[in-house]
Amino acid sequence: MMNKRVTIKDVAKMANASVAAVSMSLNNRPGIGDEKRQKIIEIAKKAGYQPSLVAKALVNKRSYIIGLIINDISDHFFAELAKGVEDSAKKYGYSTILCTTDGNLESQKYYFDILHSRGVDGIIISTVVAKDPQIEFLIDQKTPFVCINRIPLIPSLEKRVGYIIMDNYSAGYKGIEHLWKLGHDKIAIITGALNASNAIDSLNGSKAALKDHDLKIPKRYIKEGKYSHREAFLVCERLMKSKNPPTAVFAHDDNMALGAREAILRLGLEIPKDIALMGIDNIKIGALSGIELTTISQKKYEMGAMGVKILVNQIEKRVPHMVEKIVLDADLVIRKSCGYENSGYIR
Repeated sequence: MMNKRVTIKDVAKMANASVAAVSMSLNNRPGIGDEKRQKIIEIAKKAGYQPSLVAKALVNKRSYIIGLIINDISDHFFAELAKGVEDSAKKYGYSTILCTTDGNLESQKYYFDILHSRGVDGIIISTVVAKDPQIEFLIDQKTPFVCINRIPLIPSLEKRVGYIIMDNYSAGYKGIEHLWKLGHDKIAIITGALNASNAIDSLNGSKAALKDHDLKIPKRYIKEGKYSHREAFLVCERLMKSKNPPTAVFAHDDNMALGAREAILRLGLEIPKDIALMGIDNIKIGALSGIELTTISQKKYEMGAMGVKILVNQIEKRVPHMVEKIVLDADLVIRKSCGYENSGYIR
C-alpha cells in the first residue's frame, strides 16, 4: 500500500509555520530568516516532501518542460548533444521531451505543433534548414526557442533568432589545410546535407582552403553525403573504385567519416597508409583504438547545455529584448587516421 503523499500543509504543521513561510523557504524567496528557512528545508527533506509540479505550473503559468528536436538519436553527435540538454535542463528544474525528425521537414512541423499543444515553455532546435519556412511559426506564436548546430539563413530573421553553433567555415578550412600540409593534393570532400547552414559553411570553408593553397580538384571529388553513414559509404566506395581515386577523404562529420572508413576497409585498403581520412565533430567512438580518427572538435555536450541556459533566460525573461548568438571555436584534433605521426607536416 502506497504511503500518503506529504503536502506543503503537512510540512507547515510539522514546522509550526505558515504555508506561505514554507513556500518561501522551499522556493528560496526573500522574506524569511535564514535559521527558520534552514529548519523548514530540513523538516521537508526528512518528511520526504516532493513539490507538486502541477501546482507549480499552475501558479507560475509554466509547464517546466522544454522540447528538443534532433535529426537522429542513433547518431553519436546528437546523443551527446541531447545529454548536454537533458543534464542542464534538470539543473534548471525543467524536463525534456525528445523529438527526432530523421531530417524530414514535415516531421519537424509535426513536432512544432505537438510541442505547442503540450504547452512546453520553449524549444531547442537542431534540425532547421537554411531556408526554413517554419521558424516564422515559432516567432508568430511567441514560443521561446534557440537553434543549435544549424541556423536559418534568412536575412529577415537574422536579428530575431538566438543560436549556438560551431565556426563551421573554420572547420571546413582547417580540415583541408591539415591534409594539404601532410602533402595531399587529391582531396575528396563528403559534405553534409547542403540545405543546412552547417554543411554550406563547412563546404565554403573547404573551398576557400583549396583556393588559398592552389589546389585544383575534380568536381567529382566533392560529393554530398547528407550526414548519412550509408550515403558516405556509397560515395566513398565509388570514389575509391574510380580511375583516379583521391589520396585523402575529408568527411564533414564523423558519422560520415565512419561510413567512408567502412568502404575503404572493405576494399582492402589501409588507413592512413593508402588513404588519409578525417571528419568533423569529435564524437567519442572516433577516439577508440583502431579508429583514431583525426577530426575537428565540436563541443556537443557544452552546446546542448548552453542552449538550455539561453532558452531558460528567454523563458524567465532574464535577458529581455536580447537575442543571444554564440559561435564556438573549431579545434583540430590530430590522431592516426591521416598519418601525421609518421611524417609530420611536409609543407
